[in-house]
Amino acid sequence: MLLKKPTTRLAPSPTGSLHLGNARTFLLNWLLAKQRGWKILFRMEDLDGPRVKPGADKQAIDELAWLGLDWEGDILVQSDRSEIYESALKSLAAEHAAYPCTCTRKEVEAAASAPTADEFSGENYVVYQGTCRGRFKNASHAEHRTDRPVAWRVRVRDNPVEFEDGFAGPQSFNLLETCGDFVVFRSQGLAAYQLAVTVDDYDAGVNVVVRGDDLLLSAAIQIHLRRLLGLVGKMEYWHLPLVIGPDGRKLAKRHGDTKITTYIEAGVAPQRMLGLLGFWSGALEKRDEIDLPTLLQKFDIEKLPKDPVVFTPDDDAFLLGK
Repeated sequence: MLLKKPTTRLAPSPTGSLHLGNARTFLLNWLLAKQRGWKILFRMEDLDGPRVKPGADKQAIDELAWLGLDWEGDILVQSDRSEIYESALKSLAAEHAAYPCTCTRKEVEAAASAPTADEFSGENYVVYQGTCRGRFKNASHAEHRTDRPVAWRVRVRDNPVEFEDGFAGPQSFNLLETCGDFVVFRSQGLAAYQLAVTVDDYDAGVNVVVRGDDLLLSAAIQIHLRRLLGLVGKMEYWHLPLVIGPDGRKLAKRHGDTKITTYIEAGVAPQRMLGLLGFWSGALEKRDEIDLPTLLQKFDIEKLPKDPVVFTPDDDAFLLGK
């Protein structure tokens, strides 16, 4: 029996411009893949409805290519795969693993006694209390009884989902306690992130996932979904520390303009940005320009800082040559 080649993916979401934190995560994914002989695919995760920005998909592709990152094959676009996600939902519903839900966000938040804090990302998750579990016979019944659009949730169990993360170590999540039954199809008729990613990874042969450690809980959710859908095959996860602002929160607009495109338009060379990202990743002792082949030689995952990286004014000044 032939072993499946390790395969990973770069998977931006076109909800806005990529920032330096995104660039670091994608770069680390690429460096790991090149050093370990993984195949690299590219997927555009464009299912986030109103948040998707026109032109942001092409911009993300151009910016990652500007950094020197490459991949194999055609780009997979999630919005082209709606029928495949619908088929997965039908399978879950047929097995009574998914059920219709008409709860609003406010109702879910009101029913939860308190949000659950994620120790890695600092994000708070509202635990769904199972209000619609067993409430409706099917989607039509739910819509008729409530006169509301219908979403679909997947049942979770009161036991731990465990996995070994390549960077973060052993992980264990009880989904009933951390998130409750989660949405796999939104009321707008679109597949939710968790279902789409799970199906896409399996269909594309992706078996190595590298991303930020704010998505550790998502790994447990996706493992649960794989089991329900009967998707066999071992997955390898690497969840890496994020880039944060001085306030300890994920890098965002509130920390100033850290968009890649802003620095490109300011005349910053890719070697300069790679130098900062390499410094943040433990490959360089100080901020200094570096080309991608040299960074690939210097990078060592064992030297990657265990704590989040804090973006400072000195980082911005280095990029702009001040």
